[in-house]
Amino acid sequence: MFSALVEAAMEKARFRQLEDGTYYGEIEMYPEVYATGATLEECRRELEEVLIEWLQDRLSRP
Repeated sequence: MFSALVEAAMEKARFRQLEDGTYYGEIEMYPEVYATGATLEECRRELEEVLIEWLQDRLSRP
């Protein structure tokens, strides 16, 4: 279930290349979840890690 939630959220991720050549990624439904990376793939991996950490934190709260 958790991996399905992550996968569904990542399908909605949006990425753009910044003026300095790096990439920025975000998931609109989770405004606190965003990442940057030197490459698109690095940004995608970082965004997924941030999303997982954010979801784990939210799910562990009472």
